[in-house]
Amino acid sequence: MARFRSRTAGALVALAALPLAVAPPAAAADTPDYTITVDPAATGAAIGDAMYGVFFEDINYAADGGLYAELVRNRSFEFQAADNRAYTGLTGWTATGAATTVDDEARLNERNRTYLRLSGPGGVTNAGYNSGIAVEKGERYDFSVWARSDTAAPLTVALQTADGAALASPIRISVGNDTWTKYAGTLRATGTSDAGRLSVTTTGAGTLRLDMVSLFPRDTYKGHGLRRDLAEKVAALRPGFVRFPGGCLVNTGSHYAYDAASGFPRARSYQWKDTVGPVETRATNANFWGYNQSYGLGYYEYFQFSEDIGAAPLPVVPALVTGCGQNRATDDPALLQRHIQDTLDLIEFANGPATSTWGRLRAQMGHPKPFGLTMVAVGNEENLPEEYFANFLKFRAAIKAKYPAITVISNSGPDDQGATFENLWAKNRAAGTDMVDEHYYNSPNWFLQNNERYDSYDRSGPKVFLGEYASQDAKFFNSLAEAAYMTGLERNADVVRMASYAPLFANIDNVQWRPDLIWFDNDESWGSTSYQVQKLFMNNVGDRVVPTKLAGGRVVQPQPITGRVGFSTWRTAARYDDLKVTTPDGTVLLQDDFGDGNADGWTSPANRGTWTVTDGAYAQTDLAAEDTMVAAATNITATDYDISVKATKTAGAEGFLIPFGIKDSGTWYWWNLGGWNNTQGAVEKATGGAAKEQLLTRPDTVNTGQTYDLRIEVRGTKVTLIRDGEVWGSFDDDNVVEPFAQVVTRDLRTGELIVKVVNAAAEPASARIDLGDLRVASTGRMTVLAGDPGEQNTRSAEPIQPVTTTVRGLGSTFTREFPASSVTFLRLETR
Repeated sequence: MARFRSRTAGALVALAALPLAVAPPAAAADTPDYTITVDPAATGAAIGDAMYGVFFEDINYAADGGLYAELVRNRSFEFQAADNRAYTGLTGWTATGAATTVDDEARLNERNRTYLRLSGPGGVTNAGYNSGIAVEKGERYDFSVWARSDTAAPLTVALQTADGAALASPIRISVGNDTWTKYAGTLRATGTSDAGRLSVTTTGAGTLRLDMVSLFPRDTYKGHGLRRDLAEKVAALRPGFVRFPGGCLVNTGSHYAYDAASGFPRARSYQWKDTVGPVETRATNANFWGYNQSYGLGYYEYFQFSEDIGAAPLPVVPALVTGCGQNRATDDPALLQRHIQDTLDLIEFANGPATSTWGRLRAQMGHPKPFGLTMVAVGNEENLPEEYFANFLKFRAAIKAKYPAITVISNSGPDDQGATFENLWAKNRAAGTDMVDEHYYNSPNWFLQNNERYDSYDRSGPKVFLGEYASQDAKFFNSLAEAAYMTGLERNADVVRMASYAPLFANIDNVQWRPDLIWFDNDESWGSTSYQVQKLFMNNVGDRVVPTKLAGGRVVQPQPITGRVGFSTWRTAARYDDLKVTTPDGTVLLQDDFGDGNADGWTSPANRGTWTVTDGAYAQTDLAAEDTMVAAATNITATDYDISVKATKTAGAEGFLIPFGIKDSGTWYWWNLGGWNNTQGAVEKATGGAAKEQLLTRPDTVNTGQTYDLRIEVRGTKVTLIRDGEVWGSFDDDNVVEPFAQVVTRDLRTGELIVKVVNAAAEPASARIDLGDLRVASTGRMTVLAGDPGEQNTRSAEPIQPVTTTVRGLGSTFTREFPASSVTFLRLETR
């Protein structure tokens, strides 16, 4: 029995063991809301095996404390304040006696620089992750430690509860020499607990040194060191590829090596050679997301996991241009050449014979046969297109010269549109790039508005890899929007060759980003509503699109931009003055010059920042505060109006935020000037509390001490932004929301048509499905995800689950009613 528990495993097994329920024919509407007309004579796009995959990044404790099954936190005593200001070498441990962490010449090796020193009797106890170390009665747990002592030192290794109750019979070890030696033993759990503690103690009087204190469950996924329930959840998706290791942690921080010549830099880009070989020789690193990476889960483990779940590996290497808000290019030709050679060495590590330099290391690690790497991505979300693409071309030239069959993937920056996106796409088209990686996280409405995004892409240009996407919340409505969008991805499978939701994992007690696909604590895991959607699509892809036409339907028309106006800042101090809102004919709707010394009527929805009226201006002075929005009392109901204000940055990291169209604390627009560490500007839109989507982006900076005249002209859904008399940008938020989406594919292996219908509306929708001259069986299999659009799957309840039934009354033409807020897959057997 596995130590970790999947909350839905039992329910799914039970479902599989029962006969399918039988659904009666749906009542035919006199006039259906929609008609789906299938053209069986037309040839649609082929869908590759890698259409859908997963993206793994060590965010939200996805690796250490997550997929990597190590139960000891900070096993090598390498945590430092450079990783997180709260960290010390003993983070995760409690100590008795004279216990200290030391970095000196007695260390285990040059890359594993810190160890624990115990002077005389004492010991340390580790609490693992979340509530503690989770163990299950009868299961085995493998302990190991590297140790040395200047005198004979007896070690006692115990597994117990927080109050000292034994969870296993202890291990006794005798450390008898002053050279580093690995000691090991096995603990068999005599009880079950999710709050265990591992203690290592000695009664010796000398100096004892310990490093790499490790405890692994014997039962890991296919015996390869990964937490079984989490790996099984990924495997159940049947992904076509695994993109790894990121993400922002790939290309942020220093690009130099972890060595003495470089000063052992702690915050580095992800450099694959740091992560292979024996775990005790691997480097450590500060994770971009605010914690430590042990690199116990490294490149070999990623390749092995990909193979174990039948997915193609897709590594991402740094391009020496940082992204994710850092926006720095490293101008060091020798270093660039070293990273290019590292990438060639990576391909040899994956594919080379066991007699090659790097293939030999792979074989020594346990995998003599090549892993079969076919693609490599260079860079991630770089916001400096000129510097990035110049480097990309050098990587590509070197890779293609030695490995011409490898697909080399570029990217289009951090958003779905804007100056960087357009610039990089133009460069990729001109250079004949194999594939371009797009990333975006947007509101559910954006996904419902953009189902046809890829209809107009050049069929002969670079292919699209949608490497990161998600609707910005964890409710079922977000998943419905994603499902609707995925029908558009499949319909355009000749352009969109691969797609992966992001992020993949989240430890419920250590969250840096949401939404996420799979959630877990130290002994349980559960899939989000989006996990259920992804699983349904990924297990029912089909091999070829069958062209269809959709007629009829309901759309939600765009509404004029109205609401309150305000000010905000982000880690910046700024002053605002002379606010005026007028209609085009000059009628004043709102005016405030703060000359009376107060800000009557202004409110702070989130109560962040320090706002005061000073010297006739409204000023925010807290340099650490983010999203400090304040809003005027007047609600602007006019559909055409102009906003003008004077803004001055007085200190800080960024520029100005001018909110408008404020409906509530979670629904608004703002003009972001000097954002992303004063490198980019944007118009961002928040809807219903979800994170912001970008409607417009461009490079932008704001000078400290300079007063800017800012003007926002609103005409219904059209907005023009003017800075110091010059048009800065414009947009029209006029897309209609289309809640009904469909695609039909053919499964060549089973001979079935798969009709996929998403109804994201709050009411049922009927559709007439016309298959032309195709003959199908009168019964078919239907799987439905349906429920309250506000529902979430959580640790305590998972209300959104698939229900599979047998349906009758099918034929070349039939009508069905699709429930409100539902995803429906019909598998039809062709005759």
